[in-house]
Amino acid sequence: MAVLRKWRRPRELDWFRREVDDLLDRFRFDRDWLKEWESIPLRPPVDCLVEGDRFIVRVDLPGVDPKEVEIKAAAGVLTIRGHRVEKHPGKGVRYLRRERRQGPFERIIQLPEGVSAEDLKAAYRGGVLELTTHLPKESREIKVRVEAEKPQPGRPE
Repeated sequence: MAVLRKWRRPRELDWFRREVDDLLDRFRFDRDWLKEWESIPLRPPVDCLVEGDRFIVRVDLPGVDPKEVEIKAAAGVLTIRGHRVEKHPGKGVRYLRRERRQGPFERIIQLPEGVSAEDLKAAYRGGVLELTTHLPKESREIKVRVEAEKPQPGRPE
């Protein structure tokens, strides 16, 4: 009998996408291409970690007003949406280099099994959004001690 399991994107796929994005960011063929690059949606960096009995998500959002951030959790998926507002320079200002992207962003994160969306807490400090929740006991990491068997006389090891 086949067992259905929720698909989870491999970490290597995220790594590969970041590498390709970084590579493409280094090439600038003409002004039109640069305008297309600027329109690519923001992908703020995210860290997901387990610390003791807590699951933590940290999202770098420097320059983003916390009022512009929307957080939703449903069916084991955490969605973080927002908008970095573009600050228009004064007249006569011409960019020589522009790497800080403006506009909307969205990050979707798979929550560990058993994590309750109702327990999520959000804090915004120093440009970093931090979401925390408790892990259920079933999801917590446990350490298993390995005991070495004592060799018995007359038996080769």
